[in-house]
Amino acid sequence: MRKLSIIAIVLLLNITCNRVDTLNEPQVKKAKNVILLIGDGMGVTQIYAAMSVSEKPLAIEKFKNIGFHKTYSLTDFVTDSGAGGTALSTGKKTKNYCIAVDSTGKPFKTILEYAEENQLATGLVSTSSILHATPASFIAHDTSRYNYENIALDFLDVDIDLFIGGGKKQFANREDKLNLIDSLKKNQYSIIDGLANLNTEFKGKFAVFTADEHNPEYADGRGEMLPISTEKAIKILDKNENGFFLMVEGSQIDWGGEENDIDYVISEMIDFDNAIAKALEFAIKDGETLVIITGDHETGGLAIIDGNMNNKSIVTSFSSDYHTAVMVPIFAFGPGAEEFGGIYENTEVFEKMMKAFGFSK
Repeated sequence: MRKLSIIAIVLLLNITCNRVDTLNEPQVKKAKNVILLIGDGMGVTQIYAAMSVSEKPLAIEKFKNIGFHKTYSLTDFVTDSGAGGTALSTGKKTKNYCIAVDSTGKPFKTILEYAEENQLATGLVSTSSILHATPASFIAHDTSRYNYENIALDFLDVDIDLFIGGGKKQFANREDKLNLIDSLKKNQYSIIDGLANLNTEFKGKFAVFTADEHNPEYADGRGEMLPISTEKAIKILDKNENGFFLMVEGSQIDWGGEENDIDYVISEMIDFDNAIAKALEFAIKDGETLVIITGDHETGGLAIIDGNMNNKSIVTSFSSDYHTAVMVPIFAFGPGAEEFGGIYENTEVFEKMMKAFGFSK
């Protein structure tokens, strides 16, 4: 009898301790905001090339949660930016050149559209045209990434709060003679020509055009457009008490790779890192923001074959003038960042963002 009583007490203590342990387990904190920064064409070598020549440590070096994702598309081992962007934005593989649709044209809902449905503020920033494949894959649905006028029309179907980039031509001087600038105004957008004219003190919806088509490269006069756009976008979107989703693209790392121009790659990579610094600075202060950095694919087959750390120089070689199929890195900071370690499909980035937000499909 005494033995049974002792066993009962031990069992009771174990149950009590387990309950205490369960109560004391840290609860996973949801992210109020998600900032996704995509370096188009950015692989490990592009990052290390910039690290090697930069006079100061890059902001990306501060990230501790690091993983890799596989970039192949539904039909090709080497993805394009349309299929690569779609995988990140919708969690679905599609064939090359498609924008947030399957191979038959059936639309996939994007993370930006889920954010809109959940009353969050939303934004897109790009150093290319805002209608280019990567930003388009978050807001438009088309079987061809090159249908720029159709993609511009899709901007009227989603109540995005802010977009900054080139591409005004397809809104204002279209072949079909439609005036989408007037349509945006009817939808309560303030039309801003030039980033300097964007006042972050005002509330509202903003269409900010920084070029008629693509922006120039950093070395040809674009200047600090990307980090300034990132900072201004965050200030505007953060006015929404429910939170926000922001995608920022450093588009031209890719173009430098396609031209096999290492100086172009490095200047764009450092510019992109300056935008990362703005996002990270906000996230550290805010405490409720998940920052994610990745590429949609690698471009150029870049290799570093020699260098000198004393004079900050490297010797490089390219094996391609197009994209390659290698895995690309992903970095995360903030609530839910621990989910991004490991090796996984590019489609899982979407799933991890949905989980961080606490969204259901």
